[in-house]
Amino acid sequence: MDKQQALKQAIIKEYQTDEWQRISPIGMLYFTVKILWGITGNIVYLAPAILLGYKEIMANPHIWLPVALLVVIAILTGTFLSFYFFQYRLSNGHIEIRSGVFSKKHVNLPFTRIQNVKLEQPLYYRPFSYTCMQLDTAGSQKQEAKVVALKLDYAEALKREILAAHQQNTQDNNDLNKGISDDDTQNQATTDNSTNNEQLLNTRSLSDLVIHGLTNNRIWIFFGGLAPFFDDIGESVVNFFQRFGINIEQLLVVADKSWWQIGLYALTLTFIVMLFISLFSVAGAILSYYNFTLSKSGDRYIRRSGLLTKHEVTMRLSRLQMIVKQQDWLDMLLKRMNVKFEQTSANGQNFQQGASNNKIIVPSVKAHEWQALADDVYPNNQLNTISYQGISKRFLLRNIGYFISPIYFGVLAFFIYHLETGLALGATAIYLMLCILIFCRYKRWGYAIDSNFIYIRKGMLGVDFYCFPIFKVQQTAYIQSWFLKRHRLCTIKFVLAAGGQKIPFISEKVGNDLINNALYHVESSRRSWM
Repeated sequence: MDKQQALKQAIIKEYQTDEWQRISPIGMLYFTVKILWGITGNIVYLAPAILLGYKEIMANPHIWLPVALLVVIAILTGTFLSFYFFQYRLSNGHIEIRSGVFSKKHVNLPFTRIQNVKLEQPLYYRPFSYTCMQLDTAGSQKQEAKVVALKLDYAEALKREILAAHQQNTQDNNDLNKGISDDDTQNQATTDNSTNNEQLLNTRSLSDLVIHGLTNNRIWIFFGGLAPFFDDIGESVVNFFQRFGINIEQLLVVADKSWWQIGLYALTLTFIVMLFISLFSVAGAILSYYNFTLSKSGDRYIRRSGLLTKHEVTMRLSRLQMIVKQQDWLDMLLKRMNVKFEQTSANGQNFQQGASNNKIIVPSVKAHEWQALADDVYPNNQLNTISYQGISKRFLLRNIGYFISPIYFGVLAFFIYHLETGLALGATAIYLMLCILIFCRYKRWGYAIDSNFIYIRKGMLGVDFYCFPIFKVQQTAYIQSWFLKRHRLCTIKFVLAAGGQKIPFISEKVGNDLINNALYHVESSRRSWM
Protein backbone atom coordinates (compact mmCIF):
# COMPACT_ATOMS: atom_id res chain seq x y z
CA MET A 1 0.00 0.00 0.00
CA ASP A 2 1.54 3.35 -1.01
CA LYS A 3 1.77 6.42 1.22
CA GLN A 4 -1.03 8.25 -0.58
CA GLN A 5 -3.49 5.40 -0.08
CA ALA A 6 -2.44 5.03 3.57
CA LEU A 7 -3.00 8.75 4.11
CA LYS A 8 -6.48 8.55 2.59
CA GLN A 9 -7.46 5.66 4.83
CA ALA A 10 -6.05 7.49 7.85
CA ILE A 11 -8.19 10.53 7.03
CA ILE A 12 -11.30 8.38 6.69
CA LYS A 13 -10.54 6.48 9.90
CA GLU A 14 -10.20 9.74 11.79
CA TYR A 15 -13.84 10.56 11.05
CA GLN A 16 -15.23 7.03 11.42
CA THR A 17 -17.11 7.40 14.69
CA ASP A 18 -20.55 6.71 16.08
CA GLU A 19 -20.64 10.21 17.56
CA TRP A 20 -22.61 12.89 15.76
CA GLN A 21 -20.41 15.66 14.41
CA ARG A 22 -21.09 19.27 13.59
CA ILE A 23 -19.71 20.86 10.49
CA SER A 24 -17.14 23.64 10.60
CA PRO A 25 -18.44 27.13 11.49
CA ILE A 26 -17.49 28.11 7.94
CA GLY A 27 -20.70 26.31 6.99
CA MET A 28 -22.69 29.29 8.28
CA LEU A 29 -21.58 31.13 5.14
CA TYR A 30 -23.26 28.43 3.09
CA PHE A 31 -26.55 28.72 4.99
CA THR A 32 -26.47 32.53 4.73
CA VAL A 33 -26.01 32.39 0.97
CA LYS A 34 -28.71 29.73 0.73
CA ILE A 35 -31.21 31.95 2.56
CA LEU A 36 -30.34 34.97 0.40
CA TRP A 37 -30.56 32.87 -2.75
CA GLY A 38 -33.95 31.56 -1.66
CA ILE A 39 -35.20 35.11 -1.23
CA THR A 40 -33.84 36.07 -4.65
CA GLY A 41 -35.36 32.99 -6.27
CA ASN A 42 -38.81 33.94 -4.96
CA ILE A 43 -38.48 37.59 -5.90
CA VAL A 44 -41.50 37.35 -8.24
CA TYR A 45 -43.75 36.23 -5.38
CA LEU A 46 -42.23 38.72 -2.95
CA ALA A 47 -42.38 41.62 -5.41
CA PRO A 48 -45.76 43.05 -4.18
CA ALA A 49 -44.56 43.09 -0.57
CA ILE A 50 -41.20 44.58 -1.58
CA LEU A 51 -42.87 47.32 -3.61
CA LEU A 52 -45.27 48.19 -0.79
CA GLY A 53 -42.46 48.18 1.73
CA TYR A 54 -40.26 50.28 -0.53
CA LYS A 55 -42.94 52.93 -0.99
CA GLU A 56 -43.64 52.97 2.75
CA ILE A 57 -39.96 53.46 3.55
CA MET A 58 -39.66 56.25 0.99
CA ALA A 59 -42.66 57.96 2.57
CA ASN A 60 -41.22 57.42 6.08
CA PRO A 61 -37.40 57.36 5.78
CA HIS A 62 -36.94 57.04 9.56
CA ILE A 63 -38.21 53.42 9.56
CA TRP A 64 -35.68 52.00 7.11
CA LEU A 65 -33.07 51.28 9.81
CA PRO A 66 -35.38 49.17 12.06
CA VAL A 67 -36.66 47.27 9.03
CA ALA A 68 -33.12 46.56 7.82
CA LEU A 69 -32.10 45.40 11.30
CA LEU A 70 -35.09 43.05 11.51
CA VAL A 71 -34.22 41.53 8.13
CA VAL A 72 -30.56 41.06 9.11
CA ILE A 73 -31.51 39.54 12.47
CA ALA A 74 -33.93 37.13 10.78
CA ILE A 75 -31.26 36.02 8.28
CA LEU A 76 -28.61 35.58 11.00
CA THR A 77 -31.03 33.65 13.22
CA GLY A 78 -32.00 31.34 10.36
CA THR A 79 -28.31 30.84 9.53
CA PHE A 80 -27.34 29.92 13.09
CA LEU A 81 -30.28 27.54 13.60
CA SER A 82 -29.60 25.78 10.28
CA PHE A 83 -25.95 25.38 11.27
CA TYR A 84 -26.75 24.24 14.81
CA PHE A 85 -29.19 21.52 13.75
CA PHE A 86 -26.98 20.17 10.95
CA GLN A 87 -25.05 17.07 12.05
CA TYR A 88 -23.55 14.03 10.36
CA ARG A 89 -21.68 10.85 11.22
CA LEU A 90 -19.86 8.02 9.45
CA SER A 91 -20.01 4.48 10.77
CA ASN A 92 -19.95 0.96 9.34
CA GLY A 93 -19.99 2.05 5.72
CA HIS A 94 -22.94 4.45 6.22
CA ILE A 95 -23.30 8.21 6.25
CA GLU A 96 -26.10 9.74 8.29
CA ILE A 97 -27.19 13.37 8.09
CA ARG A 98 -29.56 15.29 10.33
CA SER A 99 -30.80 18.71 9.26
CA GLY A 100 -33.73 21.07 9.45
CA VAL A 101 -34.99 23.61 11.98
CA PHE A 102 -38.76 23.15 12.00
CA SER A 103 -39.02 20.29 9.51
CA LYS A 104 -36.51 17.67 10.67
CA LYS A 105 -34.78 15.46 8.11
CA HIS A 106 -32.72 12.33 8.80
CA VAL A 107 -30.97 10.62 5.89
CA ASN A 108 -29.11 7.32 6.24
CA LEU A 109 -27.21 6.25 3.12
CA PRO A 110 -25.07 3.11 2.84
CA PHE A 111 -21.98 3.73 0.73
CA THR A 112 -23.02 0.86 -1.54
CA ARG A 113 -26.24 2.67 -2.52
CA ILE A 114 -24.63 5.99 -3.36
CA GLN A 115 -24.54 6.26 -7.14
CA ASN A 116 -22.91 9.64 -7.55
CA VAL A 117 -20.72 12.01 -5.56
CA LYS A 118 -20.56 15.68 -6.56
CA LEU A 119 -18.20 18.27 -5.10
CA GLU A 120 -19.13 21.94 -5.14
CA GLN A 121 -16.69 24.60 -3.95
CA PRO A 122 -18.22 28.08 -3.68
CA LEU A 123 -15.99 31.12 -3.91
CA TYR A 124 -16.24 31.83 -0.19
CA TYR A 125 -14.96 28.30 0.62
CA ARG A 126 -11.82 28.44 -1.49
CA PRO A 127 -9.56 30.46 0.88
CA PHE A 128 -10.34 27.94 3.63
CA SER A 129 -10.06 24.77 1.44
CA TYR A 130 -13.60 23.62 2.18
CA THR A 131 -16.17 22.12 -0.17
CA CYS A 132 -19.74 20.78 -0.29
CA MET A 133 -20.37 17.12 -1.02
CA GLN A 134 -23.66 16.02 -2.58
CA LEU A 135 -24.61 12.34 -2.51
CA ASP A 136 -27.39 10.83 -4.55
CA THR A 137 -28.80 7.40 -5.25
CA ALA A 138 -30.86 5.91 -8.06
CA GLY A 139 -33.95 6.20 -5.87
CA SER A 140 -36.22 9.12 -5.17
CA GLN A 141 -35.05 12.66 -4.65
CA LYS A 142 -35.73 12.23 -0.91
CA GLN A 143 -32.67 9.95 -0.73
CA GLU A 144 -30.30 12.69 -1.84
CA ALA A 145 -28.09 14.28 0.81
CA LYS A 146 -25.57 17.08 1.06
CA VAL A 147 -22.78 17.71 3.57
CA VAL A 148 -22.29 21.43 3.28
CA ALA A 149 -18.82 22.02 4.78
CA LEU A 150 -16.02 19.45 4.57
CA LYS A 151 -12.30 19.90 4.30
CA LEU A 152 -11.32 19.48 0.65
CA ASP A 153 -8.75 16.73 1.21
CA TYR A 154 -11.15 14.82 3.44
CA ALA A 155 -13.98 15.19 0.91
CA GLU A 156 -11.75 13.83 -1.86
CA ALA A 157 -10.73 10.85 0.29
CA LEU A 158 -14.31 10.16 1.36
CA LYS A 159 -15.45 10.37 -2.25
CA ARG A 160 -12.97 7.70 -3.30
CA GLU A 161 -13.97 5.54 -0.35
CA ILE A 162 -17.66 5.76 -1.30
CA LEU A 163 -17.05 5.03 -4.98
CA ALA A 164 -14.80 2.10 -4.11
CA ALA A 165 -17.47 0.62 -1.80
CA HIS A 166 -20.12 1.03 -4.46
CA GLN A 167 -17.85 -0.51 -7.08
CA GLN A 168 -17.14 -3.53 -4.90
CA ASN A 169 -20.86 -4.02 -4.31
CA THR A 170 -21.52 -3.80 -8.06
CA GLN A 171 -18.88 -6.43 -8.79
CA ASP A 172 -20.34 -8.76 -6.15
CA ASN A 173 -23.80 -8.42 -7.68
CA ASN A 174 -22.45 -9.01 -11.17
CA ASP A 175 -20.79 -12.24 -10.05
CA LEU A 176 -24.24 -13.48 -9.06
CA ASN A 177 -26.00 -12.18 -12.15
CA LYS A 178 -25.52 -14.55 -15.06
CA GLY A 179 -27.19 -12.16 -17.48
CA ILE A 180 -24.31 -9.68 -17.33
CA SER A 181 -21.79 -10.13 -20.12
CA ASP A 182 -18.13 -10.93 -19.41
CA ASP A 183 -17.09 -7.68 -21.09
CA ASP A 184 -19.25 -5.61 -18.70
CA THR A 185 -17.85 -7.42 -15.65
CA GLN A 186 -14.29 -6.96 -16.88
CA ASN A 187 -14.83 -3.24 -17.53
CA GLN A 188 -16.25 -2.72 -14.05
CA ALA A 189 -13.48 -4.75 -12.43
CA THR A 190 -10.82 -2.49 -13.89
CA THR A 191 -12.47 0.72 -12.70
CA ASP A 192 -10.85 0.88 -9.30
CA ASN A 193 -7.40 0.25 -10.75
CA SER A 194 -7.69 3.26 -13.03
CA THR A 195 -9.27 5.68 -10.56
CA ASN A 196 -6.19 7.89 -10.46
CA ASN A 197 -5.48 7.68 -14.22
CA GLU A 198 -7.75 10.30 -15.73
CA GLN A 199 -7.89 10.74 -19.47
CA LEU A 200 -8.68 14.27 -20.61
CA LEU A 201 -11.42 14.17 -23.24
CA ASN A 202 -12.35 17.81 -23.79
CA THR A 203 -11.67 21.37 -22.65
CA ARG A 204 -13.44 24.63 -23.50
CA SER A 205 -11.60 27.85 -24.29
CA LEU A 206 -12.85 31.32 -23.42
CA SER A 207 -13.86 31.91 -27.05
CA ASP A 208 -15.96 28.71 -26.97
CA LEU A 209 -17.77 30.01 -23.89
CA VAL A 210 -18.42 33.36 -25.54
CA ILE A 211 -19.99 31.57 -28.50
CA HIS A 212 -22.06 29.42 -26.12
CA GLY A 213 -23.31 32.52 -24.34
CA LEU A 214 -24.33 34.13 -27.64
CA THR A 215 -26.09 31.07 -29.03
CA ASN A 216 -27.85 29.88 -25.86
CA ASN A 217 -29.46 33.00 -24.52
CA ARG A 218 -31.65 32.67 -21.41
CA ILE A 219 -31.92 36.38 -20.59
CA TRP A 220 -35.74 36.22 -20.66
CA ILE A 221 -35.66 34.42 -17.30
CA PHE A 222 -33.87 37.43 -15.80
CA PHE A 223 -36.32 39.83 -17.45
CA GLY A 224 -39.24 37.85 -16.03
CA GLY A 225 -37.93 38.40 -12.52
CA LEU A 226 -37.51 42.13 -13.18
CA ALA A 227 -41.03 42.56 -14.61
CA PRO A 228 -42.53 44.18 -11.46
CA PHE A 229 -39.76 46.81 -11.48
CA PHE A 230 -39.88 47.87 -15.13
CA ASP A 231 -41.57 51.19 -14.38
CA ASP A 232 -39.01 52.15 -11.74
CA ILE A 233 -36.13 51.00 -13.95
CA GLY A 234 -37.45 53.01 -16.89
CA GLU A 235 -37.77 56.13 -14.75
CA SER A 236 -34.23 55.66 -13.44
CA VAL A 237 -32.87 55.34 -16.99
CA VAL A 238 -34.64 58.54 -18.08
CA ASN A 239 -33.28 60.43 -15.04
CA PHE A 240 -29.77 59.08 -15.68
CA PHE A 241 -29.64 60.42 -19.25
CA GLN A 242 -31.19 63.75 -18.22
CA ARG A 243 -28.11 64.39 -16.05
CA PHE A 244 -26.10 64.53 -19.29
CA GLY A 245 -28.61 66.77 -21.06
CA ILE A 246 -30.21 63.92 -23.08
CA ASN A 247 -34.01 63.83 -23.10
CA ILE A 248 -34.89 60.19 -23.86
CA GLU A 249 -38.65 60.81 -23.84
CA GLN A 250 -38.32 63.53 -26.49
CA LEU A 251 -36.14 61.30 -28.66
CA LEU A 252 -38.78 58.55 -28.55
CA VAL A 253 -41.59 60.85 -29.75
CA VAL A 254 -42.05 59.85 -33.41
CA ALA A 255 -44.76 62.31 -34.47
CA ASP A 256 -42.26 64.99 -35.63
CA LYS A 257 -39.62 62.57 -36.98
CA SER A 258 -38.98 61.50 -40.55
CA TRP A 259 -39.06 57.83 -41.52
CA TRP A 260 -35.27 57.52 -41.69
CA GLN A 261 -34.90 59.00 -38.20
CA ILE A 262 -37.48 56.57 -36.82
CA GLY A 263 -35.69 53.66 -38.49
CA LEU A 264 -32.31 54.80 -37.19
CA TYR A 265 -33.66 55.12 -33.64
CA ALA A 266 -35.27 51.71 -33.82
CA LEU A 267 -32.08 50.14 -35.18
CA THR A 268 -29.93 51.81 -32.52
CA LEU A 269 -32.27 50.82 -29.70
CA THR A 270 -32.40 47.24 -30.96
CA PHE A 271 -28.62 47.10 -31.16
CA ILE A 272 -28.21 48.42 -27.60
CA VAL A 273 -30.76 45.97 -26.20
CA MET A 274 -29.22 43.01 -28.04
CA LEU A 275 -25.74 44.05 -26.90
CA PHE A 276 -26.88 44.10 -23.27
CA ILE A 277 -28.62 40.74 -23.63
CA SER A 278 -25.58 39.18 -25.30
CA LEU A 279 -23.16 40.49 -22.68
CA PHE A 280 -25.35 39.22 -19.87
CA SER A 281 -25.63 35.79 -21.47
CA VAL A 282 -21.90 35.55 -22.19
CA ALA A 283 -21.14 36.45 -18.57
CA GLY A 284 -23.45 33.66 -17.41
CA ALA A 285 -21.73 31.14 -19.67
CA ILE A 286 -18.29 32.13 -18.38
CA LEU A 287 -19.42 31.93 -14.75
CA SER A 288 -20.85 28.44 -15.29
CA TYR A 289 -18.26 26.84 -17.59
CA TYR A 290 -14.97 28.63 -16.94
CA ASN A 291 -11.98 26.28 -16.90
CA PHE A 292 -14.18 23.44 -18.19
CA THR A 293 -12.64 19.99 -18.39
CA LEU A 294 -14.19 16.62 -19.18
CA SER A 295 -12.13 13.63 -18.11
CA LYS A 296 -12.57 9.88 -18.01
CA SER A 297 -11.33 7.55 -15.30
CA GLY A 298 -12.19 3.92 -15.85
CA ASP A 299 -15.94 3.88 -16.49
CA ARG A 300 -16.53 7.32 -14.95
CA TYR A 301 -16.85 10.68 -16.67
CA ILE A 302 -15.79 13.68 -14.59
CA ARG A 303 -16.80 17.25 -15.40
CA ARG A 304 -15.16 20.20 -13.63
CA SER A 305 -16.06 23.84 -14.26
CA GLY A 306 -17.00 27.14 -12.65
CA LEU A 307 -15.50 30.59 -12.15
CA LEU A 308 -16.91 31.64 -8.77
CA THR A 309 -18.27 28.26 -7.65
CA LYS A 310 -16.28 25.22 -8.75
CA HIS A 311 -18.42 22.21 -9.63
CA GLU A 312 -17.31 18.63 -10.04
CA VAL A 313 -19.79 16.08 -11.36
CA THR A 314 -19.00 12.38 -11.69
CA MET A 315 -21.08 10.06 -13.89
CA ARG A 316 -20.66 6.32 -14.30
CA LEU A 317 -21.00 5.06 -17.85
CA SER A 318 -23.56 2.51 -16.68
CA ARG A 319 -25.77 5.36 -15.41
CA LEU A 320 -25.69 7.16 -18.74
CA GLN A 321 -29.13 6.92 -20.32
CA MET A 322 -28.76 8.88 -23.55
CA ILE A 323 -26.61 11.39 -25.38
CA VAL A 324 -28.10 14.52 -26.92
CA LYS A 325 -26.76 16.83 -29.61
CA GLN A 326 -28.47 20.23 -29.52
CA GLN A 327 -28.23 22.99 -32.11
CA ASP A 328 -30.16 26.26 -31.95
CA TRP A 329 -30.49 28.21 -35.18
CA LEU A 330 -27.43 30.32 -34.34
CA ASP A 331 -25.47 27.19 -33.46
CA MET A 332 -26.24 25.88 -36.93
CA LEU A 333 -24.95 29.07 -38.55
CA LEU A 334 -21.73 28.92 -36.52
CA LYS A 335 -21.43 25.12 -36.97
CA ARG A 336 -21.42 24.52 -33.22
CA MET A 337 -23.44 22.16 -31.02
CA ASN A 338 -23.99 21.37 -27.35
CA VAL A 339 -23.54 17.81 -26.12
CA LYS A 340 -25.46 16.43 -23.15
CA PHE A 341 -24.83 13.22 -21.28
CA GLU A 342 -28.15 12.41 -19.61
CA GLN A 343 -27.94 10.14 -16.60
CA THR A 344 -30.43 8.65 -14.18
CA SER A 345 -32.78 11.36 -12.95
CA ALA A 346 -33.54 11.36 -9.23
CA ASN A 347 -37.09 12.57 -9.68
CA GLY A 348 -37.89 10.66 -12.84
CA GLN A 349 -38.86 13.80 -14.76
CA ASN A 350 -37.75 14.97 -18.12
CA PHE A 351 -34.65 17.08 -18.14
CA GLN A 352 -34.75 20.80 -18.40
CA GLN A 353 -32.10 23.28 -19.48
CA GLY A 354 -31.34 24.52 -16.07
CA ALA A 355 -31.40 21.20 -14.33
CA SER A 356 -27.82 20.29 -14.53
CA ASN A 357 -27.62 17.96 -11.56
CA ASN A 358 -28.40 14.86 -13.61
CA LYS A 359 -26.45 15.67 -16.75
CA ILE A 360 -23.04 16.58 -18.07
CA ILE A 361 -23.11 19.39 -20.64
CA VAL A 362 -20.22 20.05 -23.01
CA PRO A 363 -20.92 23.50 -24.48
CA SER A 364 -20.30 24.74 -28.00
CA VAL A 365 -18.25 21.92 -29.52
CA LYS A 366 -17.31 21.51 -33.16
CA ALA A 367 -18.39 18.59 -35.34
CA HIS A 368 -15.21 16.53 -34.90
CA GLU A 369 -15.29 17.09 -31.12
CA TRP A 370 -18.89 15.94 -30.98
CA GLN A 371 -18.06 12.83 -32.97
CA ALA A 372 -15.15 11.98 -30.66
CA LEU A 373 -17.35 12.30 -27.56
CA ALA A 374 -20.19 10.26 -29.09
CA ASP A 375 -17.81 7.51 -30.20
CA ASP A 376 -16.20 7.35 -26.77
CA VAL A 377 -19.59 6.87 -25.07
CA TYR A 378 -21.27 4.68 -27.71
CA PRO A 379 -18.60 3.27 -30.07
CA ASN A 380 -21.13 1.65 -32.41
CA ASN A 381 -23.46 4.63 -32.87
CA GLN A 382 -24.56 5.80 -36.33
CA LEU A 383 -25.70 9.29 -35.38
CA ASN A 384 -23.99 10.97 -38.32
CA THR A 385 -24.77 8.36 -40.98
CA ILE A 386 -28.17 6.84 -40.27
CA SER A 387 -31.21 7.88 -42.32
CA TYR A 388 -34.21 9.21 -40.39
CA GLN A 389 -37.81 8.39 -41.22
CA GLY A 390 -40.24 11.31 -41.17
CA ILE A 391 -43.66 11.44 -39.52
CA SER A 392 -47.05 11.56 -41.20
CA LYS A 393 -48.31 14.73 -42.94
CA ARG A 394 -51.44 14.37 -40.81
CA PHE A 395 -49.38 16.26 -38.22
CA LEU A 396 -49.86 19.38 -40.36
CA LEU A 397 -53.56 18.65 -40.87
CA ARG A 398 -54.27 18.33 -37.16
CA ASN A 399 -52.25 21.35 -35.99
CA ILE A 400 -52.91 23.74 -38.87
CA GLY A 401 -56.20 22.50 -40.30
CA TYR A 402 -58.03 21.60 -37.09
CA PHE A 403 -56.51 23.96 -34.50
CA ILE A 404 -54.89 27.08 -35.94
CA SER A 405 -57.05 27.73 -39.03
CA PRO A 406 -60.51 27.76 -37.37
CA ILE A 407 -59.27 30.25 -34.76
CA TYR A 408 -57.66 32.41 -37.44
CA PHE A 409 -60.73 32.54 -39.68
CA GLY A 410 -62.96 33.38 -36.71
CA VAL A 411 -60.70 36.25 -35.64
CA LEU A 412 -60.32 37.43 -39.24
CA ALA A 413 -64.10 37.52 -39.78
CA PHE A 414 -64.52 39.51 -36.56
CA PHE A 415 -61.95 42.14 -37.61
CA ILE A 416 -63.31 42.44 -41.15
CA TYR A 417 -66.86 42.84 -39.81
CA HIS A 418 -65.67 45.75 -37.65
CA LEU A 419 -63.57 47.19 -40.51
CA GLU A 420 -60.29 46.74 -38.60
CA THR A 421 -58.04 46.26 -41.62
CA GLY A 422 -54.79 46.75 -39.74
CA LEU A 423 -55.71 44.16 -37.10
CA ALA A 424 -56.80 41.75 -39.83
CA LEU A 425 -53.41 42.07 -41.54
CA GLY A 426 -51.67 41.55 -38.21
CA ALA A 427 -53.70 38.41 -37.50
CA THR A 428 -52.85 37.10 -40.98
CA ALA A 429 -49.15 37.70 -40.40
CA ILE A 430 -49.29 35.83 -37.08
CA TYR A 431 -51.23 32.98 -38.71
CA LEU A 432 -48.67 32.61 -41.49
CA MET A 433 -45.80 32.70 -38.99
CA LEU A 434 -47.40 29.95 -36.88
CA CYS A 435 -47.96 27.84 -39.99
CA ILE A 436 -44.29 28.19 -40.93
CA LEU A 437 -43.16 27.19 -37.42
CA ILE A 438 -45.47 24.15 -37.39
CA PHE A 439 -44.14 23.12 -40.80
CA CYS A 440 -40.57 23.45 -39.53
CA ARG A 441 -41.52 21.30 -36.55
CA TYR A 442 -42.96 18.69 -38.89
CA LYS A 443 -39.82 18.60 -41.04
CA ARG A 444 -37.56 18.21 -38.01
CA TRP A 445 -39.34 15.15 -36.59
CA GLY A 446 -37.59 11.92 -37.47
CA TYR A 447 -36.67 8.54 -36.04
CA ALA A 448 -34.38 5.62 -36.80
CA ILE A 449 -33.28 2.36 -35.19
CA ASP A 450 -30.44 -0.10 -35.58
CA SER A 451 -29.43 -3.24 -33.71
CA ASN A 452 -28.23 -1.31 -30.64
CA PHE A 453 -29.72 2.18 -30.51
CA ILE A 454 -32.86 4.23 -31.04
CA TYR A 455 -32.37 7.65 -32.65
CA ILE A 456 -34.83 10.55 -32.48
CA ARG A 457 -34.57 13.92 -34.21
CA LYS A 458 -36.76 16.91 -33.39
CA GLY A 459 -36.74 20.69 -33.19
CA MET A 460 -38.19 23.75 -34.89
CA LEU A 461 -35.72 26.43 -35.96
CA GLY A 462 -32.90 24.44 -34.40
CA VAL A 463 -32.53 20.67 -34.27
CA ASP A 464 -31.84 18.16 -31.49
CA PHE A 465 -30.63 14.57 -31.88
CA TYR A 466 -31.21 11.91 -29.20
CA CYS A 467 -29.48 8.54 -29.06
CA PHE A 468 -30.03 5.88 -26.40
CA PRO A 469 -29.33 2.12 -26.16
CA ILE A 470 -32.43 0.00 -26.59
CA PHE A 471 -31.76 -2.01 -23.42
CA LYS A 472 -32.07 1.21 -21.37
CA VAL A 473 -35.82 1.37 -22.13
CA GLN A 474 -37.80 0.76 -18.94
CA GLN A 475 -41.32 1.28 -20.21
CA THR A 476 -43.17 1.90 -23.46
CA ALA A 477 -46.46 3.63 -24.17
CA TYR A 478 -48.77 3.33 -27.18
CA ILE A 479 -50.96 6.44 -27.52
CA GLN A 480 -53.84 6.77 -29.95
CA SER A 481 -56.40 9.56 -29.94
CA TRP A 482 -59.63 9.51 -31.97
CA PHE A 483 -57.94 11.44 -34.77
CA LEU A 484 -54.91 9.12 -34.85
CA LYS A 485 -57.01 5.97 -34.75
CA ARG A 486 -59.17 7.17 -37.61
CA HIS A 487 -56.09 7.57 -39.81
CA ARG A 488 -54.36 4.39 -38.52
CA LEU A 489 -51.66 6.40 -36.81
CA CYS A 490 -50.22 6.39 -33.29
CA THR A 491 -47.76 8.09 -30.97
CA ILE A 492 -45.29 5.92 -29.07
CA LYS A 493 -43.19 6.81 -26.05
CA PHE A 494 -40.02 5.26 -24.68
CA VAL A 495 -39.50 5.85 -20.97
CA LEU A 496 -35.94 5.79 -19.61
CA ALA A 497 -34.56 6.56 -16.18
CA ALA A 498 -33.69 10.05 -17.48
CA GLY A 499 -37.20 10.76 -18.79
CA GLY A 500 -39.38 9.94 -21.77
CA GLN A 501 -38.92 10.40 -25.51
CA LYS A 502 -41.85 10.14 -27.92
CA ILE A 503 -42.33 9.69 -31.66
CA PRO A 504 -45.67 11.14 -32.87
CA PHE A 505 -47.79 10.49 -35.95
CA ILE A 506 -46.35 7.22 -37.23
CA SER A 507 -48.30 4.30 -38.68
CA GLU A 508 -49.83 1.73 -36.34
CA LYS A 509 -47.67 -1.06 -37.79
CA VAL A 510 -44.43 0.88 -37.39
CA GLY A 511 -45.37 1.88 -33.84
CA ASN A 512 -46.13 -1.69 -32.81
CA ASP A 513 -42.94 -2.96 -34.47
CA LEU A 514 -40.80 -0.38 -32.66
CA ILE A 515 -42.34 -1.21 -29.27
CA ASN A 516 -42.15 -4.98 -29.78
CA ASN A 517 -38.55 -4.74 -30.94
CA ALA A 518 -37.57 -2.63 -27.93
CA LEU A 519 -39.28 -4.93 -25.41
CA TYR A 520 -37.77 -8.03 -27.03
CA HIS A 521 -34.31 -6.47 -26.97
CA VAL A 522 -34.65 -5.51 -23.29
CA GLU A 523 -35.87 -8.97 -22.29
CA SER A 524 -33.39 -10.96 -24.36
CA SER A 525 -30.30 -8.91 -23.50
CA ARG A 526 -31.01 -9.00 -19.74
CA ARG A 527 -28.62 -6.10 -19.28
CA SER A 528 -29.00 -3.71 -16.37
CA TRP A 529 -30.08 -0.14 -17.14
CA MET A 530 -27.67 1.24 -14.50
